Amino acid sequence: MRKILIIGSGKSTSYLLKYLLDKSVLENLFITIGDLNIENTKKLIENYKNTKAIVLDVFDETSRKEAIKNSDIVISMLPARFHIEVAKDCILYKKHMVTASYVSPEMQALNDDAIANNLILMNEIGVDPGIDHMSAMHVLDRIRDNGGKIILFESFTGGLVAPESDNNLWNYKFTWNPRNVVVAGQGGAAKFLQEGTYKYIPYNRLFRRTEFLDIDGFGRFEVYANRDSLKYQSVYGLENIKTLYRGTMRRVGFSRAWNIFVTLGMTDDSYTIDDSENMSYRDFVNAFLPYSPSDSVELKLRYQIKIDQDDIVWDKLVELDIFSSTKRVELKKATPAQILEKILMDSWTLAKNDKDMIVMYHKFGYEKDGKKYQIDANMVTLGEDQTYTAMAKTVGLPVAIAALAILNGKIKTSGVQIPITKEVYQPILKELETFGITFNEKEVPYLGYNPLNN
Repeated sequence: MRKILIIGSGKSTSYLLKYLLDKSVLENLFITIGDLNIENTKKLIENYKNTKAIVLDVFDETSRKEAIKNSDIVISMLPARFHIEVAKDCILYKKHMVTASYVSPEMQALNDDAIANNLILMNEIGVDPGIDHMSAMHVLDRIRDNGGKIILFESFTGGLVAPESDNNLWNYKFTWNPRNVVVAGQGGAAKFLQEGTYKYIPYNRLFRRTEFLDIDGFGRFEVYANRDSLKYQSVYGLENIKTLYRGTMRRVGFSRAWNIFVTLGMTDDSYTIDDSENMSYRDFVNAFLPYSPSDSVELKLRYQIKIDQDDIVWDKLVELDIFSSTKRVELKKATPAQILEKILMDSWTLAKNDKDMIVMYHKFGYEKDGKKYQIDANMVTLGEDQTYTAMAKTVGLPVAIAALAILNGKIKTSGVQIPITKEVYQPILKELETFGITFNEKEVPYLGYNPLNN
């Protein structure tokens, strides 16, 4: 049997496992899942043959190497910073590898070794990055193949709560790593191109510089800029483009409320708070406010950020129960960002029967025969429940499809790569359509850049 090793069995592995296990008999596969905690994995695989779950510590070099050595291909679903040791072992034992994470400098440094050993180290094959790459390149290549010149590309993705489970004032719940949500946008100004001009948005202004877009059937969303929209400019072959802008989607109103946390300093992850384990949520909020012997925490906060009591933003803060004097932080030497994450987890964790939603939107502007054209494309995928989420579906399925395609010799180009070639994206996008992951395209009048960010 052909052996697939999956290292890591977090929230995004449910569809990945199901896809491979459903094909295990026909494709002669044996799937091994290794993680420190395998209890949830056992539940996902209990009705299948050709599979086993093993306790695997990625830091245990001996057991990690043994597991990789005994496989034919490795899928790493670990946190991004842990992929590199797995990749090095894959080079050592001549095994292909697939991961959904961004290509790190350390991973890119393995490119020559991967090519020399005729190995594929496929990265960024989840949803964002992943489906965004493939769906964008599908249209960009088609435009260029038909003689068009790309002058504008905008791309936005959001992991959100589905409309039927949208029951809080923030219109948001965690569908991915909460830490990534809390620290989003930090580490430098957002950078993008509009009409040939470089634009920058510093972190302290990021959530107040938004634009709006509408998705048919799902209403209006807002977008804030990703940190570096130009990261893929050359990768996508867009060196001469006038407008290039990538961002994150939220429901309208989220960013204005989130900016309060940024303004107060609650998203800071660079220092720890003394005696944090003994703080109440109310104490945490008060730690960022001026001292007053008479004013309440609520009054000081409203004054500090100049917010009226009848503003919906105030209701959003109250809904999070951040003024509670009984709820405790219980985290020792925690950073503000870690404490805020814990507070938000109370309110924003998906309930058992909650459904999430992935929304993706691309805008393509191009010139052909002296005229300007625009294509809008969007994709909406809804989850089933807390386990089989839209996030797990859009991350796990591309990973699984790519891994099987590599194993079957359908993807042949070796080296460290991302899914931007026709060899990769054409068959994967086609198969994703059978799972309901489809893009709706429409030709619209060319609108150019959004004037809100001019």
